[in-house]
Amino acid sequence: MLVISPDTLDVEPRHPQVLHSEDSQRTIAIALTTGEQLQEHQTRERAYVLVVVGRVAVAQPDGSTVTLGPGGGAIFEPGERRELTAEEDAKLVMLLTPWPAPDHQTAR
Repeated sequence: MLVISPDTLDVEPRHPQVLHSEDSQRTIAIALTTGEQLQEHQTRERAYVLVVVGRVAVAQPDGSTVTLGPGGGAIFEPGERRELTAEEDAKLVMLLTPWPAPDHQTAR
């Protein structure tokens, strides 16, 4: 069993950590320091993002932002662009599914 909590999530800024990976999904821990961005990007997989510690602002397609705190999350469709900015030191968990997407360069 994989337990993810503020007490067990040991990840350093700029060093994402793969927590779990199998044929159906990949779980990644990400740490951001205040003001740091997970710059605009996209994945071929659906991405579920959960804030475990801290607060992050998520840019919306219309240019607005929504702030997520601990327990808050967002779901991004495959190919949907996203940008997250830490409003305070934050730790996130991102679940990518299916892993890898059929057209992902690492697909078997």
